[in-house]
Amino acid sequence: KLSRGIGVFYGNLKDKGSLQFEDKWDSMRPTVLKLLRQEPVTRAEWQDLFWDVHSVCLWDDKGPGKVHKALQDDILEFIKQAQQRTLTHQDDTALLKAYIAEWRKFFTQCSYLPKPFGQLETSLAGKTVSSVQKKNSPEDSIVRKLMLDSWNQSIFSNIKQRLQDSAMKLVHSERMGEAFDSQLVIGVRESYVNLCSDPEDKLKIYKENFEAAYIEATEAFYKAQAPQYLADNGVQNYMKYADMKLKEEEQRAMRYLETRKGCDSVQKLTECCVHVLVTAFKETILAECSVMIKRNETDKLLLMFQLLDRVPDGINPMLRDLEEHIKNQGLADMVAAAETITTDSEKYVEQLLSLFNIFSMLVKKAFSDDPRFLTSRDKAYKHVVNDTTVFRLELPSKQKGVAKTQPESKCPELLANYCDMLLRKTPLSKKLTSDEIDLRLKDVLLVLKYVQNKDVFMRYHKAHLTRRLILDSSADSEKEENMVEWLREVGMPADYVNKLARMFQDIKVSEDLNSQFKEAIRDKGHGSIADCVNIKVLNAGAWARSSERVFVSLPMELEDYIPEVEEYYRKTHSGRKLQWHHLMSNGIITFKNKVGQYDLEVTTFQMAVLFSWNQRPNERIPLENLRLATELPDTELRRTLWSLVAF
Repeated sequence: KLSRGIGVFYGNLKDKGSLQFEDKWDSMRPTVLKLLRQEPVTRAEWQDLFWDVHSVCLWDDKGPGKVHKALQDDILEFIKQAQQRTLTHQDDTALLKAYIAEWRKFFTQCSYLPKPFGQLETSLAGKTVSSVQKKNSPEDSIVRKLMLDSWNQSIFSNIKQRLQDSAMKLVHSERMGEAFDSQLVIGVRESYVNLCSDPEDKLKIYKENFEAAYIEATEAFYKAQAPQYLADNGVQNYMKYADMKLKEEEQRAMRYLETRKGCDSVQKLTECCVHVLVTAFKETILAECSVMIKRNETDKLLLMFQLLDRVPDGINPMLRDLEEHIKNQGLADMVAAAETITTDSEKYVEQLLSLFNIFSMLVKKAFSDDPRFLTSRDKAYKHVVNDTTVFRLELPSKQKGVAKTQPESKCPELLANYCDMLLRKTPLSKKLTSDEIDLRLKDVLLVLKYVQNKDVFMRYHKAHLTRRLILDSSADSEKEENMVEWLREVGMPADYVNKLARMFQDIKVSEDLNSQFKEAIRDKGHGSIADCVNIKVLNAGAWARSSERVFVSLPMELEDYIPEVEEYYRKTHSGRKLQWHHLMSNGIITFKNKVGQYDLEVTTFQMAVLFSWNQRPNERIPLENLRLATELPDTELRRTLWSLVAF
């Protein structure tokens, strides 16, 4: 029964007024013309058009082709009338206005007229409605394509050159400061963008015509304007002009050129402007760079940088000029302050930091801290830090078994001396707060990054640290250990840093050993001497010094004490051997004479010399007898005597 019912319904539809194209088109056409002319269409007319198209395409075998042909004829007739209305205007601006008005009305209807003709799309494609709807977007509509192709072949192809030329004239007028309706140019561009039916490149017509003409006109305009402006106003004013015009043209391109995703029109236009405004005058602009750097004209340099950074490799000469300036200015300032900085490590570090801050501020203000300019600053500053013009340090080196000396910058030695002043109990460290000391140590580390021979710094720093730890002269033990970690963080040689860390461990182990030894001595009844003496037992691998050990005959009290230390150490640490470094030792002795009593802080060598007078306080002792008594080498003995009488 269901099948029979469907068959009856089918038959009734088929019989219902033999649906032929000729019968229906006369009633369909008025609605089509109303849509083309943007005239009001009632709901009934709109719905009837859907039904009539559906019926004709479904029941008339030749209906789809006839509908398509009739629709094409009406569209062409409408376009012909629009063309006549447009071409009545001879003036370019009037022609543009008329065309844009006609085009926008027509393009709007390209979205509406195809809607009732969905069945036509299906019939011509030979597919079901659902599959066509899923695959085709509104822009792929056959009717829409018919409308746009008809417009392109009729009106647009005939007058597009006039339209394009008129649009370029308007853009030229705008560049000359004249006002006009920007929608006229935008409308022409929209025509080019929307009239291409090439599925592979829908912007083909636009790119080959409008985009190319726009870029060509822009290039011609500035080729005529730029050289004259440069000749009349000079380089510095020209840079402002070029920067302003580049920004103007980028904004203008955003209005008049296509900006959809995948379209590079704005980029092409910008590259063209950069070429004609900047690249063409690159050498002339760069000739001012070195003078601007010397005068610290940061605003002008920033403008130059922003312009030339648009040119491939455009800033390379600027990088070279910056490097040369830093090298020349840095060394000149160091030479000018040579008398002070060669004898005062604090002044030396302050001078280097002052230069670094000056050059860094230049790079920040003139080049926005661009990494390429920061690299140039670092290269040039490294040259200043490691230069040997002001002073040099002769370091021994061996080549093919022959000892030679090679010149090195004295910078690492002076940096180490400055660190020693900050970390040791000195007038400088006492007047600074803890935070101020940290800040100055960080400044040293900043300069240290640029030191070429970091081993030299570590050698001197280790020597100073050894002295501070042995003499207990560190201002802050915690800061000492922090400094070791900071050196590790800035990439100082790992073997040196590890040895420094072991030195602190040795000091702690030595303190424990001292306490245990003193307890053992007290149990034997020798506590008085033990309370006065501190022995530092240190690892030779971490503390080894380049200077050889110097033998000295110690005062009797110490000579008797040392064997007890060695015996105790052998018992607690079998297999280890102690080596005494008296050169690194010191002590406090009480000195009495007719004037009074004094506590003197002396080295072990000074102590040995002074004790020679202990049994004969009022006698003269010849130099030879002193040498025999102390067993010091002649050179060391003379140096020690001079240190006692120098003041």
